[in-house]
Amino acid sequence: MKKFVVFLLFTLFSLSAFTQGEIDTQEKILYQNERSFSLSLNSNGFGGGYRFGKRKTYLNKVIYDFDFAYIKHPKEVKISASPTSYSSNRKYVYGKTNLFVNFRPSIGLQREVFSKEDRGSIAVRYYGSIGPSIGITKPVYYNFYIIGIYNNEYYIIDTRVEKFEFVQHPQTKEIAGRAPIWKGFDELAVYPGLHAKAGISFEYSSVNRLINAIEVGMVFDAFAKKVPIMYTDYNSQFYLTLFVSYRFGWVIDKKYKTPKITKEGELQQD
Repeated sequence: MKKFVVFLLFTLFSLSAFTQGEIDTQEKILYQNERSFSLSLNSNGFGGGYRFGKRKTYLNKVIYDFDFAYIKHPKEVKISASPTSYSSNRKYVYGKTNLFVNFRPSIGLQREVFSKEDRGSIAVRYYGSIGPSIGITKPVYYNFYIIGIYNNEYYIIDTRVEKFEFVQHPQTKEIAGRAPIWKGFDELAVYPGLHAKAGISFEYSSVNRLINAIEVGMVFDAFAKKVPIMYTDYNSQFYLTLFVSYRFGWVIDKKYKTPKITKEGELQQD
């Protein structure tokens, strides 16, 4: 969490360096819709998404988001297989029973509070949205050693692929590594819920028809029951996620343009 906060503060500080610039002589596009994609670093994982923004007024948009997020348990720690394992064996999280991916379709509103006045300035917008959460889990399989005894010595004679059960596998030294990711796709489970999201967007693109933005915010997910990520009773059905995202996209459906403005401040007619 501390690293996430430091990264967030560094991102906001860096953006402040672009708040002044030369006069923008491009066509001003006041009324437009947009399509954009995002990549997110989250406090409990990572994610991405797609957004369609429909302009309602000069400052307001209705936004339709479809996000996905890979969510980790706060107690997850990756460890390596034992020294006797093959070097190609994957690292694993001891006690992890399921991979958890959350899909979030939502609808919301975005309002612009500061507009770009010159080429190097930043437009600041805030937004909020709500919608369902569709959590999907996939079981995690491990490669386990089969141990044989010969002349009172222990030998690895084979491996087997199984799910993690603490009663059956209490010793980490039995685990040879994580099994291939495709194992368990026939055992997916769905966990329905709801979510609410709020954030602030700093749009800094120097080209009016393109979108480049840094967003920070939070998402709260509430599921109907606990999601079993780890082999423990301390799984949760509520998740508060902080995020910082890079958003990129383009403007569509241009409806109105102001005349071009020259560097001398004169209007230029088409």
